[in-house]
Amino acid sequence: MHASERQPPTALLAVETSCDETSVAVVQSGRVASNVVSSQVRLHAEYGGVVPELAAREHLRQLLPIAREALARSGMRAVNLDAIAATQGPGLPSALMVGLKAAQAFAFALRRPFIGIHHHEAHLYSPWVAGDPPVSHFEEFQPNVSLIVSGGHTMLVHVQAKLQHRVLGSTVDDAAGECFDKIGKLMGMPYPAGPQIDRLAEEGNPHAFTFPRPMLNDANDDFSFSGLKTSVRYFLRDHPQLLAEAKVVRDLCASVQAAIVEVLVAKSIRAARRLGVRCFTASGGVTCNRALRRQLAASCQCEKFNLRLAEPSLCTDNAAMIGILAGLKLALHAAPSALDEDIRPNWALAAARP
Repeated sequence: MHASERQPPTALLAVETSCDETSVAVVQSGRVASNVVSSQVRLHAEYGGVVPELAAREHLRQLLPIAREALARSGMRAVNLDAIAATQGPGLPSALMVGLKAAQAFAFALRRPFIGIHHHEAHLYSPWVAGDPPVSHFEEFQPNVSLIVSGGHTMLVHVQAKLQHRVLGSTVDDAAGECFDKIGKLMGMPYPAGPQIDRLAEEGNPHAFTFPRPMLNDANDDFSFSGLKTSVRYFLRDHPQLLAEAKVVRDLCASVQAAIVEVLVAKSIRAARRLGVRCFTASGGVTCNRALRRQLAASCQCEKFNLRLAEPSLCTDNAAMIGILAGLKLALHAAPSALDEDIRPNWALAAARP
């Protein structure tokens, strides 16, 4: 660790409520002492997606008991915390409001500094956290190209140094995870469909059907998956009988997954090669996809890139990554946030302050 990063042990409580996971974590000197996550998947499944008002109400119901559980698991008393952090954006406004205002109130009551965290920036640093219990390994940090891929976002980011990054490209329509879920819905799968497609694809033939790879050969670093979704919709409209055959469904899943993964991997590796970095990282919920993890590993091995994938438990929305980034910001002497700052639902990663 560089001398400018040294500091006394810091204990932070972090809150994440940007979408449909209520999470509170305690992070002590870069070690995740506890990370409690309550998912709302079942609550929203019957609606085929997240209902913002329901999500906010569930956050209100869950946040206090989850915070108590996180403190209990860590063995930490509230009075011994050094700082409080929370996701400030982007995300669902009503959901963000619950976590941010609760965290600010807690910081005010304890007279502790508060750090508002950009959700995507936290994903950028989650691949540098590993182990059991999870511990940050920022001493191993290398400049990298990072893929953030989830239900709502798909983007490539060049991370030149700690807390210094530049967005290379992002989705122009559907994100990769959104594409998985929408195609799954067309096939009659419950929300979220991504994990089910992953499971079925493991036993399917990825070459059984040919679907488009949108923007695969474009010179930019942007992504587009709406054309793939539309192609599958028309295919199923013209061949509805195929969904009655279990083997064909597995082949469909494998073929759709192959199209998405090929675009993600090819554009990611191409960007890293162009920028001359020797390290590649990936995070976000879709990074749990087994085919994506395998193909990134194979491609990075071929290119002799150092690959760091976020641990599956840290891929989906969680407070541990919020606390880890807040701790890094404190270590690098970033200024705390004002206690009266508001949520930032459309906060662009390019505008995230150091």
